[in-house]
Amino acid sequence: MSCKTLSFYRSYLGSESISFLRRRKVDSSKSQILDPSFEKEDDKKNQYKSSQRRSYSSKKGSCWDNCCWFIGVMCSVWWFLLFLYNAMPDSIPQYVAMAITGPLPDPPGVKLRKEGLTASHPVVLVPGIVTGGLELWEGRQCAERLLGKRLWGGSFGEFYKRPLCWLEHISLDNETGFDPPGIRVRPVSGLVAADYFARGYFVWAVIIANLAHIGYEEKSLYMATYDWRLSFQNTEVRDQSLTRIKSNIELLVATHGGKKVVVVPHSMGAQYFLHFMKWVETPAPRGGGGGSDWCAKHIKTVMNVGAPFLGSPRSIALQLSIEIRDIANLRAQAPGFLDRDVFGLQTFKHLMRTFRTWDATFSMVPKGGETIWGGLDWSPEIDSFDISVKKEKNNRTHNAGQNRKSNVCNTKGVNYGRLISFGKEWAETHSSKFERADFKNVAKDDKVANSSNCDIWLEYHEMGNKAIKAVADHKVYTAESSLDLLHYVAPKLMARGSSHFSYGIADNLDDPKYEHYKYWSNPLETKLPNAPDMEIYSLYGVGLSTERGYIYKVSSPSDCQIPFQIDTSVNGDSEDSCLKDGVLSGDGDETVPVISAGFMCAKGWRGKTRFNPSGIRTYIREYKHAPPANLLEGRGTQSGSHVDLLGNFALIEDVLRVAAGASGEELGGDRVYTDIFKWSERINLQL
Repeated sequence: MSCKTLSFYRSYLGSESISFLRRRKVDSSKSQILDPSFEKEDDKKNQYKSSQRRSYSSKKGSCWDNCCWFIGVMCSVWWFLLFLYNAMPDSIPQYVAMAITGPLPDPPGVKLRKEGLTASHPVVLVPGIVTGGLELWEGRQCAERLLGKRLWGGSFGEFYKRPLCWLEHISLDNETGFDPPGIRVRPVSGLVAADYFARGYFVWAVIIANLAHIGYEEKSLYMATYDWRLSFQNTEVRDQSLTRIKSNIELLVATHGGKKVVVVPHSMGAQYFLHFMKWVETPAPRGGGGGSDWCAKHIKTVMNVGAPFLGSPRSIALQLSIEIRDIANLRAQAPGFLDRDVFGLQTFKHLMRTFRTWDATFSMVPKGGETIWGGLDWSPEIDSFDISVKKEKNNRTHNAGQNRKSNVCNTKGVNYGRLISFGKEWAETHSSKFERADFKNVAKDDKVANSSNCDIWLEYHEMGNKAIKAVADHKVYTAESSLDLLHYVAPKLMARGSSHFSYGIADNLDDPKYEHYKYWSNPLETKLPNAPDMEIYSLYGVGLSTERGYIYKVSSPSDCQIPFQIDTSVNGDSEDSCLKDGVLSGDGDETVPVISAGFMCAKGWRGKTRFNPSGIRTYIREYKHAPPANLLEGRGTQSGSHVDLLGNFALIEDVLRVAAGASGEELGGDRVYTDIFKWSERINLQL
């Protein structure tokens, strides 16, 4: 049989079978019509299918309705709570808080008003780095809608909307240290400039409110604002900020019957005001021309809060790798995230470039070298320190070292004199057992990356593998050699910084070279004013783990990468070691070590010294950290943390009593919890 014949039969049988099936279907339908029972079954099937469809559609609609209902309820609750927050009397939340925690203690201002204390001396507040607001007065096209509005401080909403535009405007010119061409950013004026850093995060607001309780108002309070990004002298060159402070203090004294001002600087503001006191007495045009007795006539007391008089090791880490402990831990938990290009923003390198344009950050570099901070095999704080956060019933302790608890950081194998170590081995080994390579003469001739491949330029792009290796082979860096390190890795940056700040110890303060303004903010290279009736306080928090040194590693070389990182994998040999996550910790307020905040008032300025020739009285008041008792206490009324200290009730009470006329002796003199006097005695400084 041929193929054609087979295909014919196959097609024929197929067509016949289809026609047969069609006839069967018609016949069955006829039989269904004739058979009433079959018709009933068909109706049942149709009803079942329709009910299933209705059930499915109802379920689908129910899910959608539930989602809409949930969103509606959440929005309604949110708006209702927002309405209550803005409409209800303040007494209601206070009533709820009192019902939970019991009667709340009176704020210091209310307490002292009941004792009869009232406003006396006008008060000048000097904010520190970062905490003062900045606003835009001229900028690029991307920032047209921000003219006259805050660029720093407040909500920071513009950072999230346009990060690269925001960073461009908040940065300074790398060559001049002033605003880039076509951009004008200026400090906010008035008390609102630094009352809150961001919504709900107070800086000076609590102190201002308590001063108001005893009678202060804006005419007796002055916020000495300045652009904290600029070098101290450049704030006068560009904005005449030092002249404005001088004029406002003179006005306050004149309008308050000749009563001298009480100045309360915070953080870097203490260094800024130290610069001001030297500037105001220096003859014009280099200084304010106020004469050698200006401070004696106008200033009663300077109460420095959290003052980094001798700098902070944090500054070295930030300049070297834009890291501190928290940032290093974040990098460890999310490797590569901060280095990744997210929406065109390489976070880490942009932050480094911006930070390195702020000249004021150089004021925080450690001062005094190995004499103050320790050498390769010694440091003044060789004892273990207390990091207990237990509350003290007696808050007026005057003996150093008293009230010690068992929660103590173990300093075994720790040498704080080594601020930077490349590897744990070199952080702990005695210097006699290793050799250090000299890095300063190693040529930078084999560049790791071509800067044209990078979205931003950093001075690290000019370093090569040999230079990076030479830095690590030097092994350890003290406060003195850390300066050499920064000069090597960022020469242009340090050339600008060194023209405005100095970090040494003066051999002869009568040497004419110390008349240059770069020495005025270093207490080891300048004299206090001739004002024997003036008082100087150092008020700072203690009992918090504070960064004192770092263990670094060299990251794998690649295009545009920062070559040095804190090695967060390094820890001490015991659980209570002072070495954790690549960071060596000491006592302080989390930002400023005790030795930096307390040494000058404990020894350098104590009595008549070459740094304090008129014998200005100095006092130390330490505030032992205690965490908030509950969530309703916010950031705590006994906090010793660097910024939260401005809400510490004990500190506020001290400030208010001095503003009302009290002296240091009437406050009770020194109050210390650490061994600051013992540590200061170990520092061999000619006085």
